[in-house]
Amino acid sequence: MKKRVYIETSIISYLAGRPSRNLIVAAWQSLTIEWWEKRRNLFELFVSELVLEEAGRGDSEAAERRLKAIEGIPLLKLTDSAVELSRKLISGNALPTKATDDALHIALSAVHNIDYLLTWNCRHIDNAEIKPLVRSIIIVNGYNYPEICTPQELIGGDSDEE
Repeated sequence: MKKRVYIETSIISYLAGRPSRNLIVAAWQSLTIEWWEKRRNLFELFVSELVLEEAGRGDSEAAERRLKAIEGIPLLKLTDSAVELSRKLISGNALPTKATDDALHIALSAVHNIDYLLTWNCRHIDNAEIKPLVRSIIIVNGYNYPEICTPQELIGGDSDEE
């Protein structure tokens, strides 16, 4: 059985973005493309309406590239449970009030029993200082904690490369 991966919007942005001259951004783009081309088929991928909404914002050409990249990927349903858990992540001070959408990405992953939440958002989602509190809130509320990681962390080892 394939592990389940929720693709958060930042992944799509790096995947479909124009090549950057910024060395860090270029490296993240390269890692994202490598993961997408070599590893994504090893997992069951999911996005959400929130990802579609965020990916559709901004420049129309860029939005079209982002939406095309995730075309056909199943959507996780936005449930009352996910909304409630996202509110608890904010009220529990795991994420700031301004990070409502980020809390919802995390909550959707937990409520739908996702194995990995793939993101480049290291401010509010893949942040080592906040993950212990996020994990605690999720577990106390009866859900499994999705492993939050970047493509670099989900690139696999030599034994499972294609």
